Amino acid sequence: MEKFYTTTAIDYVNGAPHIGHAYEKILTDVLFRHFSKRADCAYMLTGTDEHGIKIQKTSASMNINPKEFCDMNAQKFIDSWKLLDINYSQFIRTTDEKHKKIVQKIFKKLLDKGDIYKHSYTGLYCSGCEAFLSEKDLDENGFCPVHKKKPEVVSEENYFFKLTKYKEAIIKHIKQNPDFIVPSFRANEVLNQLENIEDISVSRAKTNVSWGIDVLDDPTQVIYVWIDALSNYITAIGYDPDGSSDLFKKLWSADVQVIGKDILKFHSIYWIAILMALDLPLPKHILAHGWITIDEAKMSKSLGNVISPKSIMEAFNMTEPDALRYYMATAAPCGKDGNYSDNDFKEKVNAHLANSMGNLLNRTLSMLVKYFDGEIKQEFIKKSPLFDEALKTIKEVEHHFDYFEVAEAAQKITELVDKVNKYVTDAAPWSLAKEGKMIECGEVLYTVLELMCVISSLIYPYCPNIAGKMAKQLKYDINTKYDDIKLDNIKIGKLISKEEITPVFLRLDSELADKANKVK
Repeated sequence: MEKFYTTTAIDYVNGAPHIGHAYEKILTDVLFRHFSKRADCAYMLTGTDEHGIKIQKTSASMNINPKEFCDMNAQKFIDSWKLLDINYSQFIRTTDEKHKKIVQKIFKKLLDKGDIYKHSYTGLYCSGCEAFLSEKDLDENGFCPVHKKKPEVVSEENYFFKLTKYKEAIIKHIKQNPDFIVPSFRANEVLNQLENIEDISVSRAKTNVSWGIDVLDDPTQVIYVWIDALSNYITAIGYDPDGSSDLFKKLWSADVQVIGKDILKFHSIYWIAILMALDLPLPKHILAHGWITIDEAKMSKSLGNVISPKSIMEAFNMTEPDALRYYMATAAPCGKDGNYSDNDFKEKVNAHLANSMGNLLNRTLSMLVKYFDGEIKQEFIKKSPLFDEALKTIKEVEHHFDYFEVAEAAQKITELVDKVNKYVTDAAPWSLAKEGKMIECGEVLYTVLELMCVISSLIYPYCPNIAGKMAKQLKYDINTKYDDIKLDNIKIGKLISKEEITPVFLRLDSELADKANKVK
C-alpha cells in the first residue's frame, strides 16, 4: 500500500471533549496505526471547528472575544487526545490563517464557476445544528429532532451552493460504489435524503453571524460551515485552487473519512458535491460510526451522564490510556452503537488485557527464567502448527481492517490469545519440567514467546504502550510491517533476566492499578 490518509470529523469547540468525541478519535487512531504497518506513508488529520453563532454568543456571555474562547477550548481537545495517545499527523483549527485564506479561494472559485449564487431566503434555522431545516426534518411537534427545540424563522440574503446540480452524479456514485459508505446499510438512508435535496446556504449575513470567514469582495457576508468546516480535509494538506502542495498531491483522496452517523448527510452529500464542483477526486470511503451510550442511556447534559475520557482515567487511577483505548475501539461492531459502563469496562479489560494476554507473557517469561535462567537454547527451536495459525490471524485481522471492522479484528486477536493459552494449559510446561523433560518444556516456552511477538504487533494499534512493553521484554521490533512478520524473532541466547520481567498491564482492581470505584 503506497499511502493511507484518514480524517476524523473536526469537533465544535463550544463544549468540552467527552467520551463520544474520544470514541471517534480512538477508532481513527487504531485504523491509522494499523495501516501505518502496511502503507509506505500514513497520515491522520483531526482538529476543531471554530466559527459560528454558538461560539459568538457563548464567548460574548463570558466577556471574551471569540478567538480567545476558541483558543481555550481547542486546547482542551488537544490535551485530551494527548492523554489518549492519539497519534495524529496534524491538528487543524478552522481559525488557522492558512485555512481561512484557502476557504476564501474555494468560495470564490465556486462563485466564479456559477455553482454559488446569491439569493434571498426565509427558512427554519436551528441554532443548535447551525443549519436550516425543512418542515420534513422536524418531529411531530415541529421541533428539531436532535435539540428538541422549535427552529426560528430567519430571513436573509445569502449565497447558495447549487447542490441540486450534483444530485444525480452523487446518486450514481453511491450506487456504483457499494463500499463507498460504510456500513453499506446506511447508503439507502443517504439515497432517501437525496430525493428531496435542495440548494444549501453557504454564507450568513454579518448582521446575524459575525464570527466567521469573510466572503471576498462582499463584506456583508461570512462563509458558512459547509464550505468552511468541510474544506479542512483538503486545506490542511495543502490544497490551493491556484496550485496545490506536493503533500496534497500525494495524499488526496482520503482513504477513509471517519464521522458520526449524525453528520453522514453532510459528508456523503454536501461534501461530495463540493468536491465534484472543485473537480477533485472523491474519498474512497466514508465510515459512519454509531453513538456511545452511558449505561444504555444516550449522553445528555440534562441527565448529567456526559463523561470525559479524563474522568474515566482519573477514576481508575490509569497512568496510560491503553485499557480505555481497547475498550472503546471494541465497544461496537462496525457502524453500530456501543455502550460504556464502569463494570463492563473493568471486566473486559481485566479479562482480555490482564488475565489472558498480560498473564500469558508474564508467566511464560517467568518459567523461562525459573527453568533456564532466561535463556533460549538451540534445541528449543521447533516449528509449531500454531505458527501457521498466527500467520492466518494476521491475514484475518488485515481483512477486517480493509472493511474498517476494528472491533471484529480485535476479536480475532483475542481468539489467537485464547488458543495460545489453551496450548500452554494442554502442554503444561511446569509438568514437563517436573518430569525432567526440559527440551520439551523449552519448546513450549519458545513457541509461546514467538506467538507473543505476533500478538504484540497485532494489538499495537489498540494498546501501543502495552504492545511496546511486550516487545521490549521479547527483544522484538514493534515497528515490523505486517508483510515482514516471521516466526523467527526469538533468538538463541539470553533473552531476559528476572529483574526485566514486569507486568505489561495491571488489573484495574489491583492495589497498584485502581483505588476508585465509580466514575463521578
